[in-house]
Amino acid sequence: MATPISSRDKYYILRVSSTTLSVQQQFNEIYSQIRVLSQMSKLSRSSVVFVRLFLSDVDNQLQYLPKEQPEYALSVVGQSPLDGSKVSALVYIMQGVIIKRLDDDTIAVEDGEVVHYWTTNVRFGGETSKVQTRDIFDRYIDGLRERGLTLLDNCVRTWFYVHDVDRNYQGVVVGRNEKFAEEGLTTDTHFIASTGIGGDSIGRDSLVQMDAYAVGGVPTSDIHFLYAKSHLNSTAEYGVAFERGTYVDYPGIRRVFISGTASIDNRGEVLYEGDVVAQTGRALENIEVLLSEADTTFDNVQYFLVYLRDTADYTVVRDIMTERFGDEKPFVILHAPVCRPKWLVEIECVAIR
Repeated sequence: MATPISSRDKYYILRVSSTTLSVQQQFNEIYSQIRVLSQMSKLSRSSVVFVRLFLSDVDNQLQYLPKEQPEYALSVVGQSPLDGSKVSALVYIMQGVIIKRLDDDTIAVEDGEVVHYWTTNVRFGGETSKVQTRDIFDRYIDGLRERGLTLLDNCVRTWFYVHDVDRNYQGVVVGRNEKFAEEGLTTDTHFIASTGIGGDSIGRDSLVQMDAYAVGGVPTSDIHFLYAKSHLNSTAEYGVAFERGTYVDYPGIRRVFISGTASIDNRGEVLYEGDVVAQTGRALENIEVLLSEADTTFDNVQYFLVYLRDTADYTVVRDIMTERFGDEKPFVILHAPVCRPKWLVEIECVAIR
């Protein structure tokens, strides 16, 4: 269990003590760590608000998920932790907040005048990933409207987990582009920070599953978008609608959300084909430039999620991350193919100032 960085926002990457434990024992150990964190956080008037479980075999591990709906937002995605374990977790703790469950998908986290909305595991059956993506957005947008929010003004971050991403990601792109245009998200306004990555849903018939974060009580003038034009191009240039990163200025704190970032240049070209070492270095370089636009650095980063296409690259990428960041920055490396086959690695993170 990694040590948190910030006193107000605390992130933990949870791992099992031994990969030789049975699957039941591994889940029990992760849940035990979450309970310990919850008990510890209450002493400092903090609350666990978000947990994402990374599972190695969704279909066979659903039986080990919590039988009762937790107070916090629980995201479950099929992305194997590449340390050989059955399950790992990302846990987010906030101080001085009140959590209210609004429905099966969404919790509201009241933080003074600001309200954070975490929505998880939104999915639908449907013939194609395009249809499913449109249905997911319809449901999500309806929920936002019920709370007096809009996709354009209030949604800050999304994650799309796509089964067989090489076949189904294009449908996600088309469906998202269509819904964004309908909701006023264009090149003349803005898009949303996002990760679109390979991953299995907890719904057997679902090709696409979405998590999302929105915020109310923050002026739109305090929501800013990151471009890093010296290193990255506009995603719209190759027909994809998302922002490279977003930062939000809340009362007393800035949170920076970096989208899934790969080895790409400012013409949209993949760099260092076939070289995972060089691609990892370029992805981190791109992230560093994005962070600098938000007046932050790697020192402000709370954790990294690292996605690999090829499990054989695990050891070398783990060694790169460890050599670069030591034990100071928790990270987890997951088997999750990126949306372009030539990208061997993608990295996302959150930073706080």
